[in-house]
This record gives sequence, structure tokens and C-alpha cells, in this order.
Amino acid sequence: MPSVKVLDMTGKEVSDYELSALVFGVTPNKTAMHTMVVSYLANQRQGTQSTLTRTEVRGGGRKPWRQKGTGRARQGSTRAPQWTHGGVALGPKPRSYRFSVNKKVKRIAMKSALSTKVLDNNMIVLDSIKMNEFKTKTIITMLNDIKASGSKALIVMPAADCHVIKSASNIPGVKTALPNTLNVYDILNYDKFIVVKDALSKIEEVYA
Repeated sequence: MPSVKVLDMTGKEVSDYELSALVFGVTPNKTAMHTMVVSYLANQRQGTQSTLTRTEVRGGGRKPWRQKGTGRARQGSTRAPQWTHGGVALGPKPRSYRFSVNKKVKRIAMKSALSTKVLDNNMIVLDSIKMNEFKTKTIITMLNDIKASGSKALIVMPAADCHVIKSASNIPGVKTALPNTLNVYDILNYDKFIVVKDALSKIEEVYA
């Protein structure tokens, strides 16, 4: 069963934490993680791009010249795709890029992503994060003390704390999340996975 050191905000070791092997000790499944990342990015697309076809462009109702006898190619409208100011042939129209992934693959991908952070020693467990004011410097100091500065960091808290969220939002490459908002893309996208001990137990409770 994997074990990690629990640190305080100053980087000092407080205790040890035995991780659940069912969540943080599985063999990473790259295919499942890739599927979830592609699904996440596809679901972020708005799909609102739209072009005008020849029937939607203004004008072009009159035949530009007679069918025969001019020596030129026959044309029925000045809004055909080959004309300047004409419509677009086979252009994009509003559509949804979403696709669903079954629940079993989602769970495998999440466990694989979490286990990857443990295997790569990029998971940091904190005893707690306590702030009584909005102060970005406090978060920066904490990241320096736990040796997570200079890299992208995902901070997972057990519950929403406006002081931590607002203070961390000013730091480039740092994002806060809750156990119920975690996704595979964020876990893999950020270099350091910083999680509060109480949030860790919630994650294990859901995925164990």
C-alpha cells in the first residue's frame, strides 16, 4: 500500500498517510486517460462556428448571363462557391462535439491519473491550508516551502475557501479544485498535485 508524507504549510513533515491501493496504487491505463482527456477537450468546444452557404448569401438571384452563345461557362448565380462573395461549400455549421464515456472507463482513468502522480512523486499531501485574509504572498510562500514553486500546481481542498481560491487565482499556473470537481485533464495537465488530507479521504471514499 503506497504511503506519503503529510506536510504543513511550512513544508515540515507532520505525519504519514497510508494511501488506498485501490485508488492510488493501480497500474495506469493510458488508453482510458487519453479517452477522458480527448472527451474533456471536446466538451469544452462551443461548436458555434458557422459559414453561409450559397442559399444564405444575399443576392445572386439573377442569372449573370444567358446559358448559351457567350463562350463562357454556364452560370446560374453570382453566389456560387467559385465566385467572389459567393457562399461557402461544405463549410462548418453549429454542432456539438460532445461524446460520452461510460462510467467504468471514467473511474479507471481517474484512478490511473491519481496513481501516475504517486508513481512520479508529484503528489504532495498537506495537513491543512488555513488563511484568514486574501493574501497571494501566503500561497507563494507555501509553494516555495513545499518545493512546488516554478511548476504548474493543482491545489485540491476539502471545501471551498474563498481566501485560498482568490489568493491562488492571482498566481500563473496555479489552480484550485474540490474533490467533486476533479477531472483527469487537470490532474495530468498540472505538474504538482497538492491535496489537503481531508480532501484525500473524500477522493478515496468516492473511488475506492
